[in-house]
Amino acid sequence: MPSNERLEFLGDAVLGLVVAEHCYRAYPELPEGSLAKVRAAVVNTNVLAEVAAELELGQTVLLGRGEDASGGRFKASILANSVEAVIGAVYLDQGWEAAVALVLRLLGNRIAEASAGPGAEDFKTRLQELVIRRAGELPRYEVDGAGPDHARRYTASVFVGGTRAGRGEGRSKKDAEQAAARQAWETLVGDRDDGAPAAGPAPANAATGSPGSPGGGSGA
Repeated sequence: MPSNERLEFLGDAVLGLVVAEHCYRAYPELPEGSLAKVRAAVVNTNVLAEVAAELELGQTVLLGRGEDASGGRFKASILANSVEAVIGAVYLDQGWEAAVALVLRLLGNRIAEASAGPGAEDFKTRLQELVIRRAGELPRYEVDGAGPDHARRYTASVFVGGTRAGRGEGRSKKDAEQAAARQAWETLVGDRDDGAPAAGPAPANAATGSPGSPGGGSGA
């Protein structure tokens, strides 16, 4: 079976350069060390595996029978390397501008979050501060897990004032809670973007699920 390793090698280089150039141009105030941290926050196996899960790439990767049987479609390294292979293929087929557009479409929001500095991605803390300020109480989380050990997934719901304000999924309880908190935070901030205190949370039907991220490996 042919391997994607050469495409992964090329895609990794293209990905790194696209993110580095974008950060250099978009954040002229950031010093070299901060730029490196932003790049590292988005160009890594966990983030690329999340992207692959959102694109459902795991369902399209050709794997050997043994790798497939052992849960290879859910391994972060395989998923992450599949994203790199796709980026490499787009670069070869459509050129630099298309590759840049693809990378920024997949990672643009994550780059912006990482550039906001430490704690920018800690939506549990951000949600807690927001809810305490508005409603004087703490958010409450409920988490359920399902699936075999090698591909276990968790679903979390966060409640504010007894109403479900967000829902999320992830490979761990922490990831699922962060995804739920992010959805709730974005919904609450979007509902009252003037920053004024609110009596309660957004309606439960305003929240929709967030995709989670599987675990790691390299695709064939």
